[in-house]
Amino acid sequence: MSDHQFRKPVRKAVFPVAGLGTRFLPATKAIPKELLPVVDRPLIQYAVDEAREAGIEEFVFVTGRGKTAIVEHFDTAYELEATMTGRGKSLDPLEPTRIQPGNLVTVRQQVPLGLGHAVWCARAVVGDEPFAIFLPDELMYGTPGCMKQMIDAYNEVGGNLVSVLEVPNEEVSSYGVIAPGESRGNLTEVKGLVEKPKASEAPSNKIVSGRYILQPEVMGLLETQGKGAGGEIQLTDSMAKLIGQQPFHAVTFNGRRFDCGSKVGFVEATLAIALDREDMRDDVRAIAQRLLG
Repeated sequence: MSDHQFRKPVRKAVFPVAGLGTRFLPATKAIPKELLPVVDRPLIQYAVDEAREAGIEEFVFVTGRGKTAIVEHFDTAYELEATMTGRGKSLDPLEPTRIQPGNLVTVRQQVPLGLGHAVWCARAVVGDEPFAIFLPDELMYGTPGCMKQMIDAYNEVGGNLVSVLEVPNEEVSSYGVIAPGESRGNLTEVKGLVEKPKASEAPSNKIVSGRYILQPEVMGLLETQGKGAGGEIQLTDSMAKLIGQQPFHAVTFNGRRFDCGSKVGFVEATLAIALDREDMRDDVRAIAQRLLG
């Protein structure tokens, strides 16, 4: 295949949102973790907004039991809108929640077999097109957004891309890690991928950070892949098989990453974003100073 075949426009994005959110119990007993608010916007909304900025047109949510509220968040709320309009309130706060009819698709991950399996569940919707993947737990905060930075790189080199960030060596065992080749600007050639390596065996300290652009051939690899690290079907294992067959690069994100899958990371994201907002920063800073004594 020519590189030209790996440069089709990226129009679709997959959002794996079937997780149980057990680290946030009891808050997530009845509310999907993706709907927990960071300031005044649910976590999933940040990912969808990032996707829109990058030109994504179709949103594929891989859901599980108890996750219908995520879809309802992006649905039209007739009663709410009618009440707000009747009271003379602006509907502007609801504008980010609107997705064009037909552009939101849900598929079900019936058994929690890992990220690779969740992505594979979207195969019929993805079809023969390249697609983006967003892990909403990882809130990527910057201007332009992480996926926009990746799409700009994709338009240059095509193929497969992952976003990466550098972490201390002692933290690499918690992430997928790239084996880097040549670098140019924010682009690094990917020579290999390792899922959760021991610190002493890691090929670098560049971790894959929750954003991907992949060619559709990865679905065929996921189809027959066995379980990997943690007894789950790992997306990293199938991506690694594409290296050498298709262009594969990493984009170092120019921005901040917040691990909102952890309680501390969630609090950090809330504080950081509140302090970055003109309408809140002075009050939040004053509150923090009072609490710190």
